[in-house]
Amino acid sequence: MALRTDQPSTVPLDRGITRARWVLCVGHAVDDLYQGAVPALIPYLALARHYDYAAAAGITLAATLLSSLAQPLFGMLTDRRPVPRLIPYGLALAGLGIGLSGLGESYLLTWLAVALSGLGVAAYHPEAARAARAASAGSHVAMSWFSVAGTLGFTAAPLLVPLVVESGGVAATPLLAVPALVMAVVTGYALPALRRPRAAGPPAPAGAPASTDQWRPFLRLSAVIMARSIIAFGISTFLVLFTQQRLSAGPHTGQAVLLTFFAAGVLGTLWGGRLAERHSRVRIMRVAYLATVPGLLVLLFAPGHWLLLGAAWTAVALNVPFSLHVTLGQDYLPNRIGTASGVTLGLAVSVGGLAAPLIGTLADRTTLQVALTTLLLCSAAAVLLTIGLHDPTARDGRATSGG
Repeated sequence: MALRTDQPSTVPLDRGITRARWVLCVGHAVDDLYQGAVPALIPYLALARHYDYAAAAGITLAATLLSSLAQPLFGMLTDRRPVPRLIPYGLALAGLGIGLSGLGESYLLTWLAVALSGLGVAAYHPEAARAARAASAGSHVAMSWFSVAGTLGFTAAPLLVPLVVESGGVAATPLLAVPALVMAVVTGYALPALRRPRAAGPPAPAGAPASTDQWRPFLRLSAVIMARSIIAFGISTFLVLFTQQRLSAGPHTGQAVLLTFFAAGVLGTLWGGRLAERHSRVRIMRVAYLATVPGLLVLLFAPGHWLLLGAAWTAVALNVPFSLHVTLGQDYLPNRIGTASGVTLGLAVSVGGLAAPLIGTLADRTTLQVALTTLLLCSAAAVLLTIGLHDPTARDGRATSGG
């Protein structure tokens, strides 16, 4: 399948969509289901096994530790040569790890099982993101659909996990592995359609040779993604528990707010892809992260069910730049698409999981509200870090600094 990547596609994603796009989108949704399953599982594990905040956050750490370290390595591997089989293998591992997480009472075994799932996620993302960029033919809208598929997987987790765990207890988690195993088989059969041309890649930065990798802006972008990741993981890890405390409600109310948070993120991701067709990606990022500040303030301090509005507002603002991070990183490193994908989808994103135990420890020593208030600092950092970044494929043909 010959795919053009020298210019953005003008064909909407819902016209002439290829089988490869469908497989990649559905596969991304299934893969990220297992990332969303971790915060959805934490309240049940904490209740069944009497975890404190730090122990609960340690489960999030398990999901992200191996993933954060391994994704750039998988990215560098796929830069040397395509390894499309990492896509189904990664899916299978992501599901098996979560499936094993509820078996036994040992905290260590649970931690290792969730870590195995994180390793599967790490194996999946770099090659899948590379294939998705080739299949999108440079379209920001098409890439936003790939990204939003992952968000839909996150969104499905608070629906699927309670359905399984409340009927069979935490020992029923092996049932959660079924979607991954099914999709791994489907993806395996679709591998010939997912093989990319050797020359496929995003457009070269405007005004620069095609061989130029721009490491300085890429590292600054990575820092922006890290700041976003801390906010996203901090909220998703503790939102159910915070809602229960704040509203004196049960776990169903907390799961409903978490579902709202994930669903609003879907809208934000799609909106970001549309905006990027008309505006500088850097400007979009800056405005979006600035908008997270009032969203967090409403979430953390507004009375009663205003918390729901704050969760939705924050999710939209956090997710508008989500797919733009991936394409911008790939445009900064046109010769290292796998590495760029591994960092923007893996290392930088997973830092939030590494920070979650620190937030949990602070919550144990103060309050959960105080601990989550520190996320405002990350919003400010994300805004400041966008200063000096440029969009190498700005529509006016100039490399703009967010303007």
